Amino acid sequence: MGSRRESTARQLRLAAELRRLREAADLSAREAAALLGVNSVQISQIEAGTTGVSEQRLRRMAAHYACTDDALVDALAVMAADRVRGWWEEYRGLLPTSFLDLSELEHHATFRWDVDFLHVPGLLQTADYARALFSRRVPELPEEDLELRVRHRMQRRVVIDGAQPVPYEALIHEAALRIRVGGRETSRTQLSTLLELMESDYVTVRVIPFDLEEFADISATMVYVGGAVPRLDTVVRDGPQGALFVESEAQLGVFRTLFRRVKAVALEPRRSRDLIHRLVKEL
Repeated sequence: MGSRRESTARQLRLAAELRRLREAADLSAREAAALLGVNSVQISQIEAGTTGVSEQRLRRMAAHYACTDDALVDALAVMAADRVRGWWEEYRGLLPTSFLDLSELEHHATFRWDVDFLHVPGLLQTADYARALFSRRVPELPEEDLELRVRHRMQRRVVIDGAQPVPYEALIHEAALRIRVGGRETSRTQLSTLLELMESDYVTVRVIPFDLEEFADISATMVYVGGAVPRLDTVVRDGPQGALFVESEAQLGVFRTLFRRVKAVALEPRRSRDLIHRLVKEL
């Protein structure tokens, strides 16, 4: 396979997992290349994500690495064979690569969790709410770029209301629901839309109320995307330099624990719905 001009986060994840399998087998790139009958440069390119790998070669690599996790190998084989050019490709070169990587990640998700303390999560936002958020960006976005971001965010909604929705669970702090992003009317419409989305069999929203005692899990803010197997889960967090994709098993375990802990203190869906209804009346 030829070299890529730019690797997606999904392709880089496949490359990283193959490197981890080799390292777990305590093999150098040179030793792995000898077992496969290729040169070490090819192994390095595959593990850097700059070139693809066929499903057949991937399975040979897994066998030589003595990987006994058949579910993981099957999932990696699907990633290797994937040639999908999704709807997000129309934005390539127009939006930051991390926007496209998140869309691709969501496309292949088996479930999705969000925890947010300041805003309604992106998948649940209305166009006006998203526009108000993007318009506050510094430096200010040109109108064309702002509208591109809004349109992309609205298209991402396919994850929860398209033909094949995935189970989605959001934990949203009451503060995020009370902040009037875009003004009173935009906030009212956003909360009303949130109530409508909560009617879906695939969408669960729980509110973290103000009146909790000793709540200190603000660091739990996250976008958690389920992979084909738990090892292939991904957490996406916003950072100073853009989106950060968290993939290590140890860190994923921490975020799973944080999510369960926050979920345990959040209101049940019915009580969350009642609270949001009350907030709509207050606007």
